[in-house]
Amino acid sequence: MGLLDKVKAQATAATAAAKDAAQKGQAKLDEVQSKKGADGMLRDLGAAFYATKTDRATPSTDADIDRLVAALQTHEAEHGALTLAPESAAAAPTATTTNFGPAPTATTTNFGPAPTAADPGSPPPS
Repeated sequence: MGLLDKVKAQATAATAAAKDAAQKGQAKLDEVQSKKGADGMLRDLGAAFYATKTDRATPSTDADIDRLVAALQTHEAEHGALTLAPESAAAAPTATTTNFGPAPTATTTNFGPAPTAADPGSPPPS
C-alpha cells in the first residue's frame, strides 16, 4: 500500500496547490476590478471638476463631486489608499523630467568671412 499512499499524498498536494493558485488568481482579479472601479470614479470626478473650472457645470455638478469624493473615501477604506500619481504625460509635473545632459547643438564650421564680390580694381586674394 505504500505506492497508493504516495499517489494519494501527491494528489492532495496537487489539489492544495491548485486551490492556492485559484485563490491568488481571484485575489488579483478582485484587485484589478477594484482599481478599475476607482479609476472610473476618479475620471468622473476629474470631468466634474473640469466642467466646474470651464464654466460648463450643471446644477448637479457640485452634488456629483461630493458623491464621488464620498464613494472614493469608502473605496479607500475598503481597499486601501489610492495611487494619486499622474499617469498621463500632460499631468506629469515638469520638474521630474529626466535630464540626460545638455541638448545637442548644431555644429557649424567657420571658414572665415563670407565671400563678397571682388572690387574690379582690387588685387586677387593671397
